[in-house]
Amino acid sequence: MKTLTLVRHAKSDWGDANLTDHDRPLNPRGLRAAPAVGRALAERGAKPDLILSSTAKRAATTAELVAAELGLDGAAIRFDEALYLASVPQFERAVAGVEEDPDICHVMTFGHNPGTHDFVDHLTGRRQIDRFVTCAVATLELDIEFWGEIASGCGRLVNFFTPHDL
Repeated sequence: MKTLTLVRHAKSDWGDANLTDHDRPLNPRGLRAAPAVGRALAERGAKPDLILSSTAKRAATTAELVAAELGLDGAAIRFDEALYLASVPQFERAVAGVEEDPDICHVMTFGHNPGTHDFVDHLTGRRQIDRFVTCAVATLELDIEFWGEIASGCGRLVNFFTPHDL
């Protein structure tokens, strides 16, 4: 059994038209939501062994803020360009590529929509979440022994919350 927690990046800032989509930072609401989500995850006992994050500034910053609230340093985060606006197959390849280390039982990802929401649906085999808003969190238990076995329908949604729920 493995655990996978998927987090959509916090609310981003659209104020600077000169920035590329990849370089957009978090806005003030996002800078408040990410640590709050991190604290809520800590209260729920979440302790990922590895964090995979999109390289986009808004996702990377969300990952760093959540990791800090979980008591993890930057070394726990792997930035993966393939997770930037990732589709279901890209998400699946990234997670399936996690090394088979017995100490890596819980992986947390930070990405974007619609891919994050679609990946949850893919893993559970059905639509269970209506809206995967910014900084929403879905935790799944995966009925797999090895990360490379991840596939459609192998997951069960065990927790979902948004910053609005806190």
